[in-house]
Amino acid sequence: MNATRPLKAIFFDLGNTLLYFDGAWPEVQRRADAQLLAHLQDEGLTLDAPSFLQEFRARLNAYYAHREAEFVEQTTAYVLKTLLADLGYPDVGPNQLTPALRALYAASQAHWLLEDDTLPTLEALKSAGYKLAIISNAGDDEDVQTLVDKAELRPYFELVLSSAACGVRKPNPRIFSIALEQLAVQASEAAMVGDTLGADILGANNAGIFSIWLTRRAETPANREHAQTITPDAQIPSLAELPSLIKEVASSR
Repeated sequence: MNATRPLKAIFFDLGNTLLYFDGAWPEVQRRADAQLLAHLQDEGLTLDAPSFLQEFRARLNAYYAHREAEFVEQTTAYVLKTLLADLGYPDVGPNQLTPALRALYAASQAHWLLEDDTLPTLEALKSAGYKLAIISNAGDDEDVQTLVDKAELRPYFELVLSSAACGVRKPNPRIFSIALEQLAVQASEAAMVGDTLGADILGANNAGIFSIWLTRRAETPANREHAQTITPDAQIPSLAELPSLIKEVASSR
């Protein structure tokens, strides 16, 4: 990294960084699947509930495994459209898929809440003149955009980029390159803040971006697996510590 370049931009992960989840995933998942099925049935699709839900979830799980191995994002829409085509509905288009996916994601959106220190942190960094962006791994771009608007985060960010929108996931360096291009900054002029070692930190490290590991919600099996092999440039226990850390990083350049 070229330490002579001033820090100009700060990238953030979304889930478990700016927002946290307060629900029980299995229960929320069941409700989400039920809402998706009900919407499709209301649209006139004749679907056997147990077999459809089982196959939908099986295909989602296979998709999740594939994207973690290949760092590509086919999207939930692709999984659903392909399943419906196999079930005899090849002509289902965006006018039916989009509201169906909204029904699916509405169940989880109700449980994503703003961290107490998110807004004060963003206010401080925005006031200091930094360009701010979100880079989020997600299977549905509209879901990410809805969460951002629900939390009233939009005014702070010049870019909200999801893997669903660009087709690649963190740590693939391409998603970071897109964000850098959109904000017109160099990798050495940016920092990345996130909770996931294998996505946020590895991706930033490989892209030449200063990596900051947020640890308060980072006690996960995946992070434990990577703890000895992926090293952030810095780590903080909460977002409240970020403005002072950024000052230190900026002053050292």
